[in-house]
Amino acid sequence: MSRQPLRLAIIEAASVLEEAGVPSPRVDAELLAAHLLGIERGRLGLVPLVEATTIDAYRSMVEQRAKRIPLQYITGTSPMGEIDLAVGPGVFVPRPETELLLGWALAFLERHGSRNPVVLDLCTGSGALALAIAHARPDAEVHAVELEAKALAWARRNAETRAVEGDTPIRLYQGDVTDRMLLTNLEGSVDLVVANPPYIPEGADLEPEVVEHDPHSALFGGADGLSVIRPMVSNIARWLRIGGAAAVEHDDTHSLLVAELFEQRRVFGDVVRHPDLAGKARFVTAHRVPTAVEADRMKSVRSAADG
Repeated sequence: MSRQPLRLAIIEAASVLEEAGVPSPRVDAELLAAHLLGIERGRLGLVPLVEATTIDAYRSMVEQRAKRIPLQYITGTSPMGEIDLAVGPGVFVPRPETELLLGWALAFLERHGSRNPVVLDLCTGSGALALAIAHARPDAEVHAVELEAKALAWARRNAETRAVEGDTPIRLYQGDVTDRMLLTNLEGSVDLVVANPPYIPEGADLEPEVVEHDPHSALFGGADGLSVIRPMVSNIARWLRIGGAAAVEHDDTHSLLVAELFEQRRVFGDVVRHPDLAGKARFVTAHRVPTAVEADRMKSVRSAADG
């Protein structure tokens, strides 16, 4: 059977996806083709012709995407930082916007100094942030918490894969990040907390890929979207050591509210709201600062040591 032009197949696929309402039809058509061929998207132009069986397989993948099945569920992977994560039904698909939070976290750890940092990832899902940080910082002691059993299974799978690849193993826990008794052994010892919690208000209008496939518990944070973040901030306060920091992703309508949740507690300072590449508010960072009592105690300890 004669070989067929890949370019025409991609044009046809983009048309099918556009008609189905897929937000980025041409990009998705090219990403599916690149995945099927095992090459980078930018190298598709170097493959002018493919076998008819490849075209058939490609059309089958496009048909799935036209049903608004997430692209990452079809390819089975989703990137975060320098690593790829296995994803599928039962786990939240990491979003490109979270790369900005990751970048901030790694920059903070770089400024943090040479001491081996302790990192805690809350609502880890597939393990995206925890594993990306462990990959970039093999000296870090990384802990990650996830409530849902199905998502935790994906995180374990990804953690095992990264460990086989040579990354420092992370420590996974099943738990509720709003539980005041969660990880009491880490109180006052964490240098960095990162979190991409459920934060969408109930009833929000979402794309089919999101509302029909991402786990409900990973998306929605109650009527106002803050039912997880609000109590989680209190836990972050007890986990962080003085000088540590937290970065929490949020709904683009929650920037001021999340910042206020940190500012209302005396143990947080330098609260900053960060936009994404589209200019929408995306995550808030805050640093653990000493209270007046803690500052006096630290001053006394230093004076005693000097004496």
